[in-house]
Amino acid sequence: MPGAKLDPIDRQILAELQADGRMTNVELARRVGISAPPCLRRVRTLEEAGFIRGYHAEIDPRELGFEVQVFAMVGLNSQAEADLSAFEQKCREWPLVRECHMLNGEIDFILKCVAPDLSTFQSFLTGQLTAAPNVASVKTSLVIRDGKNEPSVPFEVLEDRLNRTA
Repeated sequence: MPGAKLDPIDRQILAELQADGRMTNVELARRVGISAPPCLRRVRTLEEAGFIRGYHAEIDPRELGFEVQVFAMVGLNSQAEADLSAFEQKCREWPLVRECHMLNGEIDFILKCVAPDLSTFQSFLTGQLTAAPNVASVKTSLVIRDGKNEPSVPFEVLEDRLNRTA
């Protein structure tokens, strides 16, 4: 099971950093109940192993004038691996596309896009997204509001699962 190779202290370190990535190592060590030097070693090991991919500030896009958030469901003409990879690369190049997920089913990709206004998004949609090679269809849904936006892992579910199998 993927989280099982981590011990409880490692999982607690990840949970604490996920909740507050700005805390000092001393504070993190205090919260997980170990001293600072081994805590720092564990954090570095978790980073090197890929459990921690980076540290980011959570920015409110609307405060910066990005008033429009849209989910775009994209269908492609071809699902050959080279075509899928080419589309993903194109998505990485488009600044308005903040997330790109390949799906199973009728839709090949779902994109999360942000824009300062509808006309900016419309220009992107017609000038770049629908005009991109291999794009067969695009359906969009404008986000009215966020009911929940929790970009993290539910550690309580992992701990529950690990406790049931122990």
